Amino acid sequence: MIKGIYAAVSAMLAGISNQGLKAHNTANMDTPGFKEVFNTMKESSTSEVLHPTEKRFGPSHESIGKLGLGVVATGPRTNFADGELHVTNQALDFALQGDGFFKIMTPEGERFTRDGRFSRDANGTLVTVDGNKVLDSSGKPIQLVEGDPVIDSKGGIYINGQLAGQLGISEFANPETQLQNEGGNHFIANGATTQSTTNTSIHQGYLEKSNVNAVDLMIGTKSYQAAHKMVQTQDELLGKSISTLGRIK
Repeated sequence: MIKGIYAAVSAMLAGISNQGLKAHNTANMDTPGFKEVFNTMKESSTSEVLHPTEKRFGPSHESIGKLGLGVVATGPRTNFADGELHVTNQALDFALQGDGFFKIMTPEGERFTRDGRFSRDANGTLVTVDGNKVLDSSGKPIQLVEGDPVIDSKGGIYINGQLAGQLGISEFANPETQLQNEGGNHFIANGATTQSTTNTSIHQGYLEKSNVNAVDLMIGTKSYQAAHKMVQTQDELLGKSISTLGRIK
């Protein structure tokens, strides 16, 4: 019975960790390009289950298997699946589909993002919604001359029919190992990166929605409630057992 309480409490603790991540995901459901953060679980420990034997010689118990004593969260991890596209018809809104990430320069250094809400600043520099500079294929800030920009599917920027720049796009075939989530919409590369749009298409006048699944958020809440109910049930059973044993003389 005590083992049952251990298992239920471990599920509650894992649920608390999940709730924090789900609150973060909920707050960013409407953030373009946001990637869901989630926990994975593993068995925390096991206990050997022994069964009495009728042997006259040798061990009086034999092992019949292992009993799990609960779970522990091993995250957080990031879900890098593409989000759906949302039409904005804004010339400097860009959405990526595929393995690519925009290269940007932040006060902390070069970072990568899927949030394509861009604009021109007072100097004509292409910047993110946070004011960070968007980088071109050579790692330099993109300067836009006057005129209406047209972006092709591989990131080429054309103004007045002339090539004015190339969006800096780096592809990550295995982003779980190649990128580190810095929080929000920024990622740090674990190693050198190169310009590539082989498996990426850029869509002008669109934004990529977050890939947060509202149904998954509800499931996480229900699992925590179930673990909490199990702790209460185990506690009640333990109380009844102690009360019953206390009356036996």
